[in-house]
Amino acid sequence: MNNEIYKASDENMKPFLQEAWNASGFGAPTIIQEKTSALISEGHDVIAEAPTGSGKTLAYLLPLLQKIDATKKQIQVVILASSHELVMQIHQEIQKWSKGSTIITASLIGGANINRQIDKLKKKPQIVAGTPGRVFELINKKKIKMHEVQTLVLDEADQLIVPEHLNTIENIIKTTLKERQLLLFSATLPQTMEDVAKPYLNDPTVVRVQESETNKPKVDHVYILCEARDKMDMLKKITNIQGSKVLAFMRDIGNLSVVAEKLTYKGLIVGVLHSDTGKEQRAKALKAFRTSDKALLLATDVAARGLDIVDLTHVVNVDLPKDITQYTHRSGRTGRLGSTGGTVVSIIEPYELKRLEKFTKELGFELKEKVLYKGTLTDTN
Repeated sequence: MNNEIYKASDENMKPFLQEAWNASGFGAPTIIQEKTSALISEGHDVIAEAPTGSGKTLAYLLPLLQKIDATKKQIQVVILASSHELVMQIHQEIQKWSKGSTIITASLIGGANINRQIDKLKKKPQIVAGTPGRVFELINKKKIKMHEVQTLVLDEADQLIVPEHLNTIENIIKTTLKERQLLLFSATLPQTMEDVAKPYLNDPTVVRVQESETNKPKVDHVYILCEARDKMDMLKKITNIQGSKVLAFMRDIGNLSVVAEKLTYKGLIVGVLHSDTGKEQRAKALKAFRTSDKALLLATDVAARGLDIVDLTHVVNVDLPKDITQYTHRSGRTGRLGSTGGTVVSIIEPYELKRLEKFTKELGFELKEKVLYKGTLTDTN
Protein backbone atom coordinates (compact mmCIF):
# COMPACT_ATOMS: atom_id res chain seq x y z
CA MET A 1 0.00 0.00 0.00
CA ASN A 2 1.33 3.42 -0.95
CA ASN A 3 1.95 5.63 2.10
CA GLU A 4 3.81 8.35 0.22
CA ILE A 5 1.05 10.94 0.56
CA TYR A 6 1.95 11.21 4.24
CA LYS A 7 5.67 11.70 3.86
CA ALA A 8 6.86 15.26 3.95
CA SER A 9 9.71 14.30 1.64
CA ASP A 10 7.32 13.16 -1.10
CA GLU A 11 7.87 15.53 -4.00
CA ASN A 12 4.46 14.60 -5.49
CA MET A 13 2.61 15.79 -2.41
CA LYS A 14 1.12 19.25 -2.82
CA PRO A 15 3.13 21.85 -0.84
CA PHE A 16 0.15 23.00 1.29
CA LEU A 17 -0.45 19.39 2.40
CA GLN A 18 3.27 18.91 3.16
CA GLU A 19 3.22 22.03 5.33
CA ALA A 20 0.02 21.00 7.13
CA TRP A 21 1.37 17.49 7.79
CA ASN A 22 4.65 18.87 9.17
CA ALA A 23 2.75 21.37 11.34
CA SER A 24 0.39 18.68 12.68
CA GLY A 25 3.17 16.89 14.55
CA PHE A 26 1.90 13.52 13.35
CA GLY A 27 4.60 10.91 12.91
CA ALA A 28 3.41 7.97 10.87
CA PRO A 29 -0.04 7.54 9.32
CA THR A 30 -2.62 5.51 11.23
CA ILE A 31 -3.59 2.02 10.08
CA ILE A 32 -6.81 3.17 8.40
CA GLN A 33 -4.91 5.95 6.61
CA GLU A 34 -2.28 3.48 5.39
CA LYS A 35 -4.87 1.00 4.16
CA THR A 36 -7.09 3.45 2.26
CA SER A 37 -4.75 6.16 0.91
CA ALA A 38 -3.75 4.49 -2.36
CA LEU A 39 -7.24 3.08 -2.96
CA ILE A 40 -8.79 6.55 -2.71
CA SER A 41 -6.01 8.17 -4.74
CA GLU A 42 -6.57 5.62 -7.53
CA GLY A 43 -10.31 6.29 -7.60
CA HIS A 44 -11.62 3.04 -6.10
CA ASP A 45 -14.89 2.85 -4.17
CA VAL A 46 -14.18 2.00 -0.52
CA ILE A 47 -16.14 0.71 2.46
CA ALA A 48 -14.01 1.42 5.54
CA GLU A 49 -14.67 0.44 9.14
CA ALA A 50 -12.30 1.60 11.88
CA PRO A 51 -12.66 2.52 15.57
CA THR A 52 -13.66 6.04 16.57
CA GLY A 53 -10.67 8.31 17.03
CA SER A 54 -8.46 6.29 14.65
CA GLY A 55 -8.02 9.01 12.02
CA LYS A 56 -10.83 8.20 9.57
CA THR A 57 -11.54 11.80 8.53
CA LEU A 58 -7.96 12.40 7.42
CA ALA A 59 -7.90 8.96 5.81
CA TYR A 60 -10.24 10.18 3.09
CA LEU A 61 -9.56 13.93 3.30
CA LEU A 62 -5.83 13.95 2.51
CA PRO A 63 -5.96 11.90 -0.70
CA LEU A 64 -9.04 13.82 -1.85
CA LEU A 65 -7.41 17.22 -1.24
CA GLN A 66 -4.38 15.91 -3.15
CA LYS A 67 -6.66 15.08 -6.11
CA ILE A 68 -8.67 18.31 -6.23
CA ASP A 69 -7.99 20.54 -9.22
CA ALA A 70 -8.20 24.08 -7.82
CA THR A 71 -8.21 25.57 -11.33
CA LYS A 72 -11.64 24.00 -11.95
CA LYS A 73 -14.33 26.18 -10.40
CA GLN A 74 -16.81 23.40 -9.64
CA ILE A 75 -17.68 21.06 -6.77
CA GLN A 76 -15.49 17.97 -7.07
CA VAL A 77 -16.05 16.41 -3.61
CA VAL A 78 -19.23 16.23 -1.50
CA ILE A 79 -19.00 14.89 2.07
CA LEU A 80 -22.25 13.95 3.83
CA ALA A 81 -22.66 13.58 7.61
CA SER A 82 -25.76 13.17 9.76
CA SER A 83 -25.31 15.95 12.35
CA HIS A 84 -24.59 19.67 12.28
CA GLU A 85 -21.64 19.23 14.66
CA LEU A 86 -19.99 16.56 12.56
CA VAL A 87 -20.39 18.60 9.37
CA MET A 88 -18.82 21.63 11.06
CA GLN A 89 -15.96 19.52 12.43
CA ILE A 90 -15.28 18.06 9.00
CA HIS A 91 -15.40 21.53 7.48
CA GLN A 92 -12.90 22.80 10.06
CA GLU A 93 -10.56 19.93 9.13
CA ILE A 94 -10.94 20.75 5.44
CA GLN A 95 -10.06 24.39 6.14
CA LYS A 96 -7.11 23.39 8.32
CA TRP A 97 -5.62 21.00 5.77
CA SER A 98 -6.32 23.16 2.69
CA LYS A 99 -4.76 26.27 4.24
CA GLY A 100 -2.25 27.82 1.87
CA SER A 101 -4.02 26.42 -1.20
CA THR A 102 -6.53 28.09 -3.51
CA ILE A 103 -9.14 25.41 -2.76
CA ILE A 104 -12.52 26.92 -1.81
CA THR A 105 -14.71 25.11 0.74
CA ALA A 106 -18.27 25.37 2.06
CA SER A 107 -20.45 23.86 4.79
CA LEU A 108 -24.15 23.25 4.13
CA ILE A 109 -26.33 22.43 7.13
CA GLY A 110 -30.07 22.37 7.70
CA GLY A 111 -31.44 25.10 9.95
CA ALA A 112 -28.94 27.66 8.66
CA ASN A 113 -29.92 30.46 6.28
CA ILE A 114 -30.19 28.82 2.85
CA ASN A 115 -29.66 32.09 0.95
CA ARG A 116 -26.29 32.56 2.64
CA GLN A 117 -25.39 29.03 1.62
CA ILE A 118 -26.41 29.74 -1.96
CA ASP A 119 -24.08 32.77 -1.81
CA LYS A 120 -21.28 30.44 -0.63
CA LEU A 121 -21.93 28.19 -3.63
CA LYS A 122 -21.63 31.19 -5.96
CA LYS A 123 -17.96 31.33 -4.94
CA LYS A 124 -17.52 27.97 -6.72
CA PRO A 125 -16.17 25.75 -3.93
CA GLN A 126 -14.34 22.57 -4.95
CA ILE A 127 -15.24 20.65 -1.77
CA VAL A 128 -18.35 20.86 0.42
CA ALA A 129 -19.53 19.13 3.60
CA GLY A 130 -23.21 18.99 4.43
CA THR A 131 -26.20 17.30 5.98
CA PRO A 132 -28.20 15.16 3.52
CA GLY A 133 -31.45 17.15 3.71
CA ARG A 134 -29.85 20.51 2.97
CA VAL A 135 -27.56 19.13 0.25
CA PHE A 136 -30.52 17.49 -1.53
CA GLU A 137 -32.55 20.70 -1.19
CA LEU A 138 -29.76 22.63 -2.91
CA ILE A 139 -29.49 19.96 -5.62
CA ASN A 140 -33.23 20.35 -6.31
CA LYS A 141 -32.76 24.12 -6.50
CA LYS A 142 -30.05 23.41 -9.11
CA LYS A 143 -27.44 25.15 -6.94
CA ILE A 144 -25.29 22.01 -6.71
CA LYS A 145 -24.46 20.26 -10.01
CA MET A 146 -23.87 16.67 -8.97
CA HIS A 147 -22.85 15.53 -12.47
CA GLU A 148 -19.62 17.49 -11.87
CA VAL A 149 -18.90 15.74 -8.56
CA GLN A 150 -16.12 13.14 -8.75
CA THR A 151 -16.28 11.80 -5.17
CA LEU A 152 -19.11 11.38 -2.69
CA VAL A 153 -18.21 10.53 0.93
CA LEU A 154 -20.59 9.17 3.57
CA ASP A 155 -18.99 9.92 6.94
CA GLU A 156 -20.37 7.87 9.87
CA ALA A 157 -22.13 5.93 7.11
CA ASP A 158 -24.10 3.72 9.49
CA GLN A 159 -25.94 6.87 10.65
CA LEU A 160 -26.82 7.75 7.05
CA ILE A 161 -27.89 4.31 5.82
CA VAL A 162 -30.90 4.31 8.16
CA PRO A 163 -34.62 4.84 7.43
CA GLU A 164 -34.45 8.50 8.50
CA HIS A 165 -31.86 9.39 5.84
CA LEU A 166 -31.77 6.48 3.37
CA ASN A 167 -34.26 7.85 0.85
CA THR A 168 -32.45 11.19 0.71
CA ILE A 169 -29.04 9.48 0.41
CA GLU A 170 -30.32 7.29 -2.44
CA ASN A 171 -31.71 10.35 -4.22
CA ILE A 172 -28.39 12.19 -3.86
CA ILE A 173 -26.43 9.21 -5.20
CA LYS A 174 -28.80 8.95 -8.18
CA THR A 175 -27.92 12.53 -9.20
CA THR A 176 -24.24 11.60 -9.62
CA LEU A 177 -22.62 10.04 -12.69
CA LYS A 178 -22.07 6.26 -12.68
CA GLU A 179 -18.28 6.58 -12.79
CA ARG A 180 -18.09 8.78 -9.69
CA GLN A 181 -16.24 7.51 -6.60
CA LEU A 182 -18.21 6.56 -3.47
CA LEU A 183 -16.53 6.26 -0.05
CA LEU A 184 -18.20 4.93 3.11
CA PHE A 185 -16.45 5.47 6.45
CA SER A 186 -17.73 4.48 9.89
CA ALA A 187 -16.74 3.04 13.25
CA THR A 188 -19.39 0.34 12.87
CA LEU A 189 -20.73 -0.96 9.56
CA PRO A 190 -22.83 -4.07 10.13
CA GLN A 191 -23.20 -6.48 7.22
CA THR A 192 -26.86 -5.47 6.79
CA MET A 193 -25.88 -1.85 6.12
CA GLU A 194 -23.07 -2.96 3.82
CA ASP A 195 -25.64 -4.97 1.84
CA VAL A 196 -27.91 -1.91 1.53
CA ALA A 197 -25.02 0.25 0.27
CA LYS A 198 -23.37 -2.18 -2.16
CA PRO A 199 -25.78 -1.69 -5.11
CA TYR A 200 -24.58 1.92 -5.30
CA LEU A 201 -20.88 1.04 -5.22
CA ASN A 202 -18.62 0.05 -8.12
CA ASP A 203 -16.65 -3.06 -7.12
CA PRO A 204 -15.82 -1.64 -3.66
CA THR A 205 -12.81 -2.59 -1.57
CA VAL A 206 -13.79 -3.37 2.03
CA VAL A 207 -11.23 -2.28 4.65
CA ARG A 208 -11.72 -3.18 8.32
CA VAL A 209 -9.41 -2.10 11.14
CA GLN A 210 -9.81 -3.67 14.59
CA GLU A 211 -9.38 -1.77 17.86
CA SER A 212 -6.34 -3.94 18.63
CA GLU A 213 -4.59 -2.75 15.45
CA THR A 214 -4.75 0.93 16.34
CA ASN A 215 -2.22 2.91 18.33
CA LYS A 216 -4.87 4.96 20.13
CA PRO A 217 -4.21 6.08 23.72
CA LYS A 218 -5.37 3.72 26.48
CA VAL A 219 -9.00 3.93 27.64
CA ASP A 220 -10.12 2.44 30.97
CA HIS A 221 -13.59 0.90 31.18
CA VAL A 222 -15.07 1.04 34.68
CA TYR A 223 -18.42 0.97 36.43
CA ILE A 224 -19.92 2.38 39.63
CA LEU A 225 -22.84 0.62 41.29
CA CYS A 226 -25.53 3.13 42.19
CA GLU A 227 -29.27 3.30 42.78
CA ALA A 228 -31.23 5.11 40.05
CA ARG A 229 -32.15 8.01 42.38
CA ASP A 230 -28.46 8.65 43.15
CA LYS A 231 -27.18 8.71 39.55
CA MET A 232 -27.40 12.50 39.22
CA ASP A 233 -25.31 13.10 42.36
CA MET A 234 -22.77 10.55 41.17
CA LEU A 235 -22.51 12.35 37.81
CA LYS A 236 -21.97 15.63 39.67
CA LYS A 237 -19.12 14.07 41.69
CA ILE A 238 -17.44 12.70 38.54
CA THR A 239 -17.70 16.15 36.92
CA ASN A 240 -16.05 17.66 40.01
CA ILE A 241 -12.95 15.43 39.66
CA GLN A 242 -9.99 17.79 39.25
CA GLY A 243 -9.23 18.52 35.59
CA SER A 244 -12.21 16.55 34.29
CA LYS A 245 -14.11 17.17 31.07
CA VAL A 246 -17.14 14.90 31.02
CA LEU A 247 -19.44 13.85 28.18
CA ALA A 248 -22.44 12.04 29.67
CA PHE A 249 -25.03 10.07 27.73
CA MET A 250 -28.74 9.80 28.46
CA ARG A 251 -31.50 8.24 26.37
CA ASP A 252 -34.49 10.48 27.09
CA ILE A 253 -34.47 14.17 26.14
CA GLY A 254 -36.97 15.03 28.91
CA ASN A 255 -34.85 13.42 31.65
CA LEU A 256 -31.71 14.95 30.17
CA SER A 257 -33.20 18.46 30.35
CA VAL A 258 -34.32 17.96 33.95
CA VAL A 259 -30.88 16.71 35.03
CA ALA A 260 -29.16 19.60 33.18
CA GLU A 261 -31.38 22.11 34.96
CA LYS A 262 -30.77 20.61 38.40
CA LEU A 263 -26.98 20.37 37.93
CA THR A 264 -26.81 23.93 36.61
CA TYR A 265 -28.68 25.03 39.75
CA LYS A 266 -26.02 23.20 41.79
CA GLY A 267 -23.32 25.35 40.17
CA LEU A 268 -22.00 23.16 37.35
CA ILE A 269 -21.35 24.41 33.81
CA VAL A 270 -23.68 22.14 31.82
CA GLY A 271 -24.21 22.03 28.07
CA VAL A 272 -26.88 19.96 26.33
CA LEU A 273 -26.90 18.30 22.92
CA HIS A 274 -30.00 16.60 21.58
CA SER A 275 -32.24 16.68 18.51
CA ASP A 276 -34.26 19.66 19.79
CA THR A 277 -31.18 21.80 20.51
CA GLY A 278 -30.96 24.75 18.10
CA LYS A 279 -27.86 25.51 16.03
CA GLU A 280 -26.78 28.50 18.15
CA GLN A 281 -27.43 26.63 21.41
CA ARG A 282 -25.29 23.71 20.18
CA ALA A 283 -22.42 25.99 19.22
CA LYS A 284 -22.64 27.83 22.56
CA ALA A 285 -22.74 24.54 24.53
CA LEU A 286 -19.69 23.12 22.72
CA LYS A 287 -17.71 26.35 23.09
CA ALA A 288 -18.42 26.54 26.84
CA PHE A 289 -17.53 22.89 27.22
CA ARG A 290 -14.23 23.17 25.36
CA THR A 291 -13.12 26.28 27.27
CA SER A 292 -14.28 25.44 30.82
CA ASP A 293 -12.66 23.42 33.57
CA LYS A 294 -14.84 20.80 35.30
CA ALA A 295 -17.30 21.00 32.40
CA LEU A 296 -20.19 18.65 31.64
CA LEU A 297 -21.88 18.01 28.32
CA LEU A 298 -25.12 16.00 28.47
CA ALA A 299 -26.03 14.36 25.18
CA THR A 300 -28.16 11.81 23.40
CA ASP A 301 -26.45 9.31 21.11
CA VAL A 302 -27.37 10.78 17.73
CA ALA A 303 -26.47 14.35 18.78
CA ALA A 304 -22.97 13.33 19.93
CA ARG A 305 -21.99 11.15 16.97
CA GLY A 306 -18.66 12.17 15.48
CA LEU A 307 -17.83 14.72 18.18
CA ASP A 308 -14.07 15.16 18.42
CA ILE A 309 -12.99 16.76 21.69
CA VAL A 310 -9.28 16.12 22.17
CA ASP A 311 -9.07 16.76 25.93
CA LEU A 312 -12.20 14.80 26.89
CA THR A 313 -11.31 12.88 30.05
CA HIS A 314 -14.48 10.91 30.85
CA VAL A 315 -17.38 9.43 28.94
CA VAL A 316 -20.19 8.60 31.38
CA ASN A 317 -23.09 6.27 30.66
CA VAL A 318 -25.85 7.62 32.90
CA ASP A 319 -28.21 5.35 30.97
CA LEU A 320 -26.64 2.11 29.79
CA PRO A 321 -26.29 1.87 25.98
CA LYS A 322 -29.01 -0.15 24.26
CA ASP A 323 -26.51 -2.31 22.35
CA ILE A 324 -22.83 -2.97 21.69
CA THR A 325 -22.73 -0.59 18.71
CA GLN A 326 -23.95 2.27 20.88
CA TYR A 327 -21.37 1.40 23.54
CA THR A 328 -18.63 1.45 20.87
CA HIS A 329 -19.60 4.90 19.59
CA ARG A 330 -19.98 6.40 23.06
CA SER A 331 -16.68 5.08 24.37
CA GLY A 332 -14.91 6.20 21.21
CA ARG A 333 -15.43 9.86 22.14
CA THR A 334 -12.49 9.59 24.57
CA GLY A 335 -8.97 8.26 24.04
CA ARG A 336 -8.81 9.79 20.57
CA LEU A 337 -5.59 10.35 18.63
CA GLY A 338 -3.65 13.24 20.10
CA SER A 339 -5.08 12.76 23.60
CA THR A 340 -3.55 11.17 26.69
CA GLY A 341 -6.30 8.56 27.05
CA GLY A 342 -9.52 8.56 29.02
CA THR A 343 -12.05 6.69 31.11
CA VAL A 344 -15.47 5.30 30.26
CA VAL A 345 -17.64 5.19 33.40
CA SER A 346 -20.96 3.36 33.45
CA ILE A 347 -23.16 4.38 36.40
CA ILE A 348 -25.31 1.28 36.76
CA GLU A 349 -27.78 -0.44 39.01
CA PRO A 350 -26.77 -3.97 40.06
CA TYR A 351 -29.16 -5.66 37.61
CA GLU A 352 -27.46 -3.89 34.66
CA LEU A 353 -24.01 -5.33 35.37
CA LYS A 354 -24.53 -8.51 33.35
CA ARG A 355 -25.41 -6.56 30.18
CA LEU A 356 -22.45 -4.21 30.62
CA GLU A 357 -20.09 -7.17 31.11
CA LYS A 358 -21.44 -8.69 27.88
CA PHE A 359 -20.62 -5.49 25.93
CA THR A 360 -17.07 -5.14 27.25
CA LYS A 361 -16.31 -8.85 26.93
CA GLU A 362 -17.37 -8.91 23.26
CA LEU A 363 -15.30 -5.80 22.59
CA GLY A 364 -12.29 -7.21 24.43
CA PHE A 365 -12.17 -4.47 27.09
CA GLU A 366 -11.20 -5.15 30.70
CA LEU A 367 -13.95 -3.94 33.05
CA LYS A 368 -13.31 -2.86 36.64
CA GLU A 369 -15.56 -1.73 39.48
CA LYS A 370 -14.67 1.64 41.01
CA VAL A 371 -15.89 3.89 43.81
CA LEU A 372 -15.50 7.63 44.20
CA TYR A 373 -13.26 8.38 47.17
CA LYS A 374 -11.94 11.84 48.02
CA GLY A 375 -12.55 13.12 44.49
CA THR A 376 -10.90 10.26 42.61
CA LEU A 377 -12.05 7.00 41.04
CA THR A 378 -10.62 4.26 43.26
CA ASP A 379 -10.59 0.46 43.18
CA THR A 380 -13.14 -1.21 45.45
CA ASN A 381 -10.61 -3.41 47.26
